[in-house]
Amino acid sequence: QVQLVESGGGLVQPGGSLRLSCASSGSIFAFYAMAWFRQTPGKQRELVATITSGGTTNYADSVKGRFTISDDNAQNTVYLQMNTLKPEDTAVYYCAARAFPGSNYYWGQGTQVTVSS
Repeated sequence: QVQLVESGGGLVQPGGSLRLSCASSGSIFAFYAMAWFRQTPGKQRELVATITSGGTTNYADSVKGRFTISDDNAQNTVYLQMNTLKPEDTAVYYCAARAFPGSNYYWGQGTQVTVSS
């Protein structure tokens, strides 16, 4: 059973930065893709960024140019660097892993990010 543990969330002022981490109990290189999602109350979970085992990244339009997803295979950890944060980035952020294309995601427990002055 894969375990994903997020950390790094918190309260930050608008324009500030945070870096989220997702530590995997297994080798992340074995996954087809890792991803970050976010969710606010009453809304569907939104895909924020993905990175494949080959290093290809994709981002939601709302975070392009501000967020960067990266991985460290040696540490079995995926990161989400979030810059120029906006109040609308406030959400619970979830790390997810997909074993192969079209498979269900494994999920972490989530970490709260609040952007407020």
